[in-house]
Amino acid sequence: MSFVISKRGNVVVLDLGEQLALRSPDELRRAVMAEFNRGERSFLFDFARTGFIDSSGLGVLIAISRNLRELGGELRLANLNEDMTTLFALTKLDTLFQIESADTSPVAPIPGPVGDPAAPPH
Repeated sequence: MSFVISKRGNVVVLDLGEQLALRSPDELRRAVMAEFNRGERSFLFDFARTGFIDSSGLGVLIAISRNLRELGGELRLANLNEDMTTLFALTKLDTLFQIESADTSPVAPIPGPVGDPAAPPH
């Protein structure tokens, strides 16, 4: 899995890339907790380019959300596509996470892959 961490105002944004399928779910959890330990409290996972999520990806999202809530942090999800929105609704995970639509998200969907010279800067 690859992801890119950036900062937008007081929010740590994690661009989750094309898929949230984790062979090593601890990688994402460690990255979030490292930012938390640096004093960050607000996290947003950007799914704008994510087309697939597996069960371990869902599991790590739940674990990260629970850890952050217990420690006084927050996790929001943004830019879920129609399939993922349906998945979160069917599994009732939409009640666990604050899910922002593309209209309300402070993170606009990112065109093209990160590092793509044709992609506009974000």
